[in-house]
Amino acid sequence: MSALQDLGNARYVSLETYRKNGSAVQTPVWVARVGEELVVFTNGTSYKVKRLRRNPKLRIAPCGMRGALKGAWHPATAEIVSEGAREKAAYAALRKKYGWQMLLADLGGRLGRTKKDWMVLAIRLDS
Repeated sequence: MSALQDLGNARYVSLETYRKNGSAVQTPVWVARVGEELVVFTNGTSYKVKRLRRNPKLRIAPCGMRGALKGAWHPATAEIVSEGAREKAAYAALRKKYGWQMLLADLGGRLGRTKKDWMVLAIRLDS
């Protein structure tokens, strides 16, 4: 199985992004595969998004819910998705994979009025 398939099938992945001083920060997130990309949704005001805007390079690895690694790191590049069709495809893939959990997150985002801040990150593995 390829790294893209392994990461796309993982329940959680750890994103390792980098601060200005170069130190790494690891964050466990949900992930789904859309074509040749992995997609993640997150709050657009989060620090991981701020770090990725400054430096789109990251590392990604399968992990557990609390971030304990379950596989090897892979270098990758992230892009913030603002295009409607790609964003809809990403949310559809996440809903299909996570089912009722994604529906609860969606409902919580609507009730808490934080859904307007959500954004999608498209991640491509470096060759």
